[in-house]
Amino acid sequence: MTAAIFPSETPAAELQHVRGVIISGGPSSVYDPASPTIDPTLLASGIPVLGICYGQQLITHLLGGTVSHGVKGEYGLAVLDRFAVESPLLAGVAEHSQVWMSHRDLVTAPPAGFRFLASTHTCPAAALEDPTRRLYGVQFHPEVVHTSYGRQILQNFVLDICACEKDWNPAGRVALVEEQIRRNVGDRNVFFFVSGGVDSTVAFTLCLQALGPERVRGVYVDTGLMREGETAFVEETFSKLGSGVVDIERAAAEFLTPLAAATEPEQKRHIIGEQFVKVQERIIESRGLLDGHWILGQGTIYPDTIESGGTAKAATIKTHHNRVPGIQKLMEAGRVVEPLADFYKDEVREIGRQLELPAALLDRHPFPGPGLAIRCLCSDHAAAVTATPDGYIVPVHSVGVQGDSRTYAPVLAIESFPTEAARLQDTATELINRTAGVNRIIAQVASKSPLAEQQVFACTITEPRLDLLRRADAIVRQMSESSGFEDKVWQFPVILIPLGTATAKDSIVLRPIQSVDGMTADSVCMPEALLRAMAARILEIPGIHGVWYDLTHKPPGTIEWE
Repeated sequence: MTAAIFPSETPAAELQHVRGVIISGGPSSVYDPASPTIDPTLLASGIPVLGICYGQQLITHLLGGTVSHGVKGEYGLAVLDRFAVESPLLAGVAEHSQVWMSHRDLVTAPPAGFRFLASTHTCPAAALEDPTRRLYGVQFHPEVVHTSYGRQILQNFVLDICACEKDWNPAGRVALVEEQIRRNVGDRNVFFFVSGGVDSTVAFTLCLQALGPERVRGVYVDTGLMREGETAFVEETFSKLGSGVVDIERAAAEFLTPLAAATEPEQKRHIIGEQFVKVQERIIESRGLLDGHWILGQGTIYPDTIESGGTAKAATIKTHHNRVPGIQKLMEAGRVVEPLADFYKDEVREIGRQLELPAALLDRHPFPGPGLAIRCLCSDHAAAVTATPDGYIVPVHSVGVQGDSRTYAPVLAIESFPTEAARLQDTATELINRTAGVNRIIAQVASKSPLAEQQVFACTITEPRLDLLRRADAIVRQMSESSGFEDKVWQFPVILIPLGTATAKDSIVLRPIQSVDGMTADSVCMPEALLRAMAARILEIPGIHGVWYDLTHKPPGTIEWE
């Protein structure tokens, strides 16, 4: 049994062969004339249909139920309360369980024949069904790991309601992926720009194993945006895969010069992506690789495609550096191979274990392709912070995802040391859900002056600011590793923001999170003693004014700030 992705407008007649249909979530409102829709006859076909988030709203709308406009939305953790009714969709789901929400509109009255199955504190129709027509809907996201019984719900739909068979095993896909590489590449060779991270190293190794070392080459480009010690780690890692398969190219000036005028996140991502293409073209030309016998290999994984608006109706949360226009042109010309494009991060790690790659590599925390550029926040103008009853609005904009669409909004800062981080995380969720225009909450850990005396400074990416970030990041990594905290989190971004005073214009934000696939994430509580010690060392760095703690889950805040 296989799964396939179809455009939402696919005629029902073309879906008569399928066992079931899942209508995905999305940022649209059913009342927007341009919003995605489906062929309504699908809902009368007898084929089981599950609507997720927007999918539930669309089923309700098409069948005469009521979808009401949300005012502020509901983002992040919620508690699902099951009603006392039997349902094949919710079989095995606890009476009260954690779910992950990201929506604005919501169903308030079901279509004829439907019944509500569960609710949350703010959502009366968290799940509904019409078992006679085999139509089902959930407002939350069962596909993410932070929905406790999400896998159970999807299994109920796919295996029981749709009568499909379970046959998915990412580890067993290695041979199939290698065969797909050989089929896509043909008689050409593959050239990688490797990052040293899990994704690109696994993709590179798959091609190396599928095609042989004489047909696969790589270059690691030191963009000047790397963490302390990163280039040395990459050199050591790839030397173990084979002598001469990967070379080091130092190209800091080619990236830092155009970035010096950029402040907006998407602008920075586009610049980095386009500079990668230019560096790539220069390197390929200098090595005589323009004869048509070489194509580009990339370690793009499925969440990168999703959040880059990789399908016709998908929202763009961020433009991945592997999806900028120059790369898109290569893809359209058939000059790109992406062996991992259908996999999530946890599946990529499992494939890496099958390839016998070292745990020191596979267990590394993810690090973004654009490097420190998207952890070094900038501002095109100076601005004061604004006091509110709940805290201070800090006009440093970060990227978030609310209602399955991209947001770009300022930060709400609270002057509370996160000694009770779990309580503050709950507070952060409440604040975001009731505060318009913010998508992230940070709490003060340590500072050289009260927040009311601070401001945001105009700045761009410069070597001195990158050096501040490198020093802070190195402290965090060293202390996390020596304390064992590194093993308790999935990723720990360290972010530099232009918040401070004239004598120290920048602050550090700590962002430890827990995740499985990167699609959703929990903000993680640090032990207080470690947090205090870490903040004290960071504050010793000249030029750093304060240390902050990001309390925001994903959604509504993305893992990275840009």
